[in-house]
Amino acid sequence: MPRNLQWLAHHQSASPLLHGFRLHLEFIIDLPNLRPASPARNSSARRTRDRHTGRDTDMAQFAVQPSLDTVREVLAAAINSPNPPNLVPVFSSTSAEFLTPSLIYLKIAEQAKSKLSFLFESAATTETIGRYSFVGADPRKILKTGKGHGPEADPLPLLEKELAKSRVATVPSIQLPSLTGGAVGYVGYDCVQYFEPKTKRDDMKDVLGVPESLFMLFDTVVALDHFAQVVKVITYVKVPDSLDDLDKAYDEAKETLRYYMTLLKKKGIPEPEQPPIQQGQEYKSNIGQDGYEGHVKNLKEHIKVGDIIQAVPSQRFARPTSLHPFNVYRNLRNVNPSPYLFYVDCEEFQIVGASPELLVKEELGRIITHPIAGTVKRGKTLQEDAALAEELANSIKDRAEHVMLVDLARNDVNRVCDPLTTRVDKLMVVQKQFSHVQHLVSEVSGVLRPGKTRFDAFRSIFPAGTVSGAPKVRAMELIAELEKEKRGVYAGAVGYFGYGSVDGEREIEGAMDTCIALRTMLVKDGIAYLQAGGGIVFDSDPYDEWMETINKLGANMQCITTAEQKHLDEQAEAAGTEAAAETTAETEASAHISLAA
Repeated sequence: MPRNLQWLAHHQSASPLLHGFRLHLEFIIDLPNLRPASPARNSSARRTRDRHTGRDTDMAQFAVQPSLDTVREVLAAAINSPNPPNLVPVFSSTSAEFLTPSLIYLKIAEQAKSKLSFLFESAATTETIGRYSFVGADPRKILKTGKGHGPEADPLPLLEKELAKSRVATVPSIQLPSLTGGAVGYVGYDCVQYFEPKTKRDDMKDVLGVPESLFMLFDTVVALDHFAQVVKVITYVKVPDSLDDLDKAYDEAKETLRYYMTLLKKKGIPEPEQPPIQQGQEYKSNIGQDGYEGHVKNLKEHIKVGDIIQAVPSQRFARPTSLHPFNVYRNLRNVNPSPYLFYVDCEEFQIVGASPELLVKEELGRIITHPIAGTVKRGKTLQEDAALAEELANSIKDRAEHVMLVDLARNDVNRVCDPLTTRVDKLMVVQKQFSHVQHLVSEVSGVLRPGKTRFDAFRSIFPAGTVSGAPKVRAMELIAELEKEKRGVYAGAVGYFGYGSVDGEREIEGAMDTCIALRTMLVKDGIAYLQAGGGIVFDSDPYDEWMETINKLGANMQCITTAEQKHLDEQAEAAGTEAAAETTAETEASAHISLAA
């Protein structure tokens, strides 16, 4: 028996609480009005006590669930597990009435010890889809791979090994989101060389200079439940070697919750520091229109001779900007609301995205992927928009391309799932929730075969056929020959891998939710990088394909320009207000002098 559960087994007979009595108790803790500098300072905050009750009077109250007794019960239930839990989730909640995902992020990130942080949200919020927005800051550990950053190797075994160290106890009496802690970050497109060695090339230029993959490990997450309009701060009781110390571990978790709740309750709206705006900057393509159209013509020749059926080349645009990256994100989410909205601050660079496409999601053994292929612009009127949607739905070219990629997705899913469970849940639905384009979208799912994990599923599907082509490996080889530059984050995956859990003696793999890094900007050293591509088939028109990449990036390009103008207007308004105040003060001073005379 593990040493840290021996104490619990010894005392099980002495405590009726451990014989199945479910006590749904809440510990009431006092929340300081003063903002602490760190969790450790909460305990030393000055307090005023009621002389009759002895309770703090200058502290707001908040509840922590589950109680310490429930934590003991949960650990007792896992005594016989081969790998007992070493973490027990606890949380506190507050109303979301005056809290938005962006405001929560700013409140938390403002007091973080480092810039490393993230915000995940969705424009599609229902009880089952996009229900939660997630925020995290100050990760306990960073995992990086790639030359100059870490091992030049497949990042998934490293990630799997690290996540296996954390096992979260299942607490039946509480409801929590799929992400309570785990790894948040990205796997760049260039990691495919470790999954498919044929695609590896040593002559690819590394223009961006970012890690091939980067994941931050979080033990505390803030989740906004849009359906229930509640914000939950979730952290863990770290199970000690000796359960004599469980009370102390529980108190430490309470202090973490106290700290985060204090930040959320703090009045005011923090704003990121914004340097002076520099307008007039232009977007520059790394290959230009002629270069991209040349790639299209080249790939069409390969299609004609049967080398490939489809390929997805891309081009990268770059533009200097002095905007704070989070201000770019806030404007992007308004301009282009999407299923996957994310802001990931990697300290030396930031990832800002509004992706339309799920790469792969896994929950309780079922994996889901959403191939998107077929794009048309939005109409200027409702009638034009509907006509364009109908044109897309009936396009022979787009339907053929889409069916091919759905077949590719089914093949990828079948590699790790029971073929009898693989199904196409949705086929060629026109998705119109984007500001500049509308897409054809399908959904493919399956149940993992015994012995297969979420990492196997990720490796099988990554990268999506919608950013590579078919046959996938040969298409990627040709893309590398043409582009000659590493793609970096673009066309890779952004998302999370949650910690696994233990329910009694049963171990459950953690959740995974990743999107494709499309409509995504990487901001580094004052330059915003944007990249887009399109599926090339036999009858593709080079100019139309060039314009498709421009349309796909339209929202991203617009958001920087409009955000810059917004801040210029605010600066001008502030300057005008200040000048008016100075004029008023001078007038009043002159009047005072005249009266005195």
